Amino acid sequence: QVQLVESGGGLVQAGGSLRLSCAASGRTFTMGWFRQAPGKERDFVAAITSSGEITTYADSVKGRFIISRDNAKITVYLRMDSLKPDDTAVYYCAASLLPMEAAPRTVSYYKYWGQGTQVTVSS
Repeated sequence: QVQLVESGGGLVQAGGSLRLSCAASGRTFTMGWFRQAPGKERDFVAAITSSGEITTYADSVKGRFIISRDNAKITVYLRMDSLKPDDTAVYYCAASLLPMEAAPRTVSYYKYWGQGTQVTVSS
């Protein structure tokens, strides 16, 4: 069992920046970030393989968000710049225990999930 704890969410004005962190209690492989706005499905944001060599991004955040990880700390980060009101959502960290160098966008690939952290972007 792996526990994931997110932090770093908050309220920011449009154009601002935030950095989310997700600390894992044990070894993980691919890790990802998803987000869910009220009344909407949980959507993929970004993912990174265990080596950090492969990253994938949703088109809506490409060029504005950067995912990274520190394996020594078993922590994944999501740097979010040029934030827009449409980025407002609860952001969830996810982790897979499959030993594959892949960064899928699908919810079903990830076995463990954090409790979520709220990001609110005001206009």
